[in-house]
Amino acid sequence: MEGEYKPALSASIPKSPTENGRPSSMVIKKAHTLIPAHIVAEAISTLHGLDLRWSGPITPTEMQYVEQYVLAKYPQYAGLVEGEKVDLSSLCINEESSETGPDDRRKSPRNGFRSEPSTPSFGSNLPDLDRTQLEPSRLLDILTKKSSFPGSFISIPEIQARNKVLKHCGLPDDEYLVLFTPNYRDAMMLVGESYPFFRGNFYMTIIGEELDYVREFASFKESKVILAPEAWLDLRIKGSQLSQYFRRKCKHTPKGLFSYPADINGTRYSMHWISEAHRNSWHVMLDATALVVGEDRLNLALHRPDFVLCNLDNTQNAQPSKITCLLIRKKSFDTSTSSAHAHE
Repeated sequence: MEGEYKPALSASIPKSPTENGRPSSMVIKKAHTLIPAHIVAEAISTLHGLDLRWSGPITPTEMQYVEQYVLAKYPQYAGLVEGEKVDLSSLCINEESSETGPDDRRKSPRNGFRSEPSTPSFGSNLPDLDRTQLEPSRLLDILTKKSSFPGSFISIPEIQARNKVLKHCGLPDDEYLVLFTPNYRDAMMLVGESYPFFRGNFYMTIIGEELDYVREFASFKESKVILAPEAWLDLRIKGSQLSQYFRRKCKHTPKGLFSYPADINGTRYSMHWISEAHRNSWHVMLDATALVVGEDRLNLALHRPDFVLCNLDNTQNAQPSKITCLLIRKKSFDTSTSSAHAHE
């Protein structure tokens, strides 16, 4: 009788998770072999000019667009798509399309006109560094358009380039806008033209004179320019001097803009200065153009500078070159003012 009960008893006992050679809890994930229909529909829905009732077959051009959309937004399906190499210069802001008007000459040192004494363009009722109003400028126009139409779809190559830059910096895409400029000078000029320098606030910089195109705008607008030596970035030696300048008394908040390079001749400097500047009511511009995107990772998630500059290799151009990316933190600057009002 005992022999008859043994099979029945053993059948009622749960099998060991490893009895069949692998844990029963192990989930074998199958590789994606097809782009899901709902993602295809999502991509198609972003194409302008298609009727909402669209249900026809996908054309080769539309399928190419879908593939680029998937590459940019759903990297888990990247193995199913061959990415198209794009000349990044096509994403850059066109300097020629936005010439300086007569009213802009008063605030730009590019021209021979002297500006009238400036006044703060933000009030003491604003909390610390949040929502500072940029001056009327090309940068404000661009940011206003991007903020006014958050649902408008930007090009796939731009999404890919933006994601690459934000990943390199360790920054979230919902907190930063990324602009592409042909060169370093143009990116710096955008910041210099738009930042609200005036008599009474500061521009403190550790960027070399030959590269610092913001400095002339600060001087032109009668802001106090502080030229700090590179040695002040060394936490072990003279860092306390930089801290003292951050704590310097100022009747205005924010106190001004502090700019410094992340790397000088191979020496990497601490991101700690960003947080310390913020604690003392300074905006920060970090120049990370000396670092290689994709290789020299930045970890800015805990610091969140207000401006970041970095370079992207543009290998698809007839003559391989670099373009400069300007990252702007949305929280720091108010872009609700319309372009029309900005030029009044």
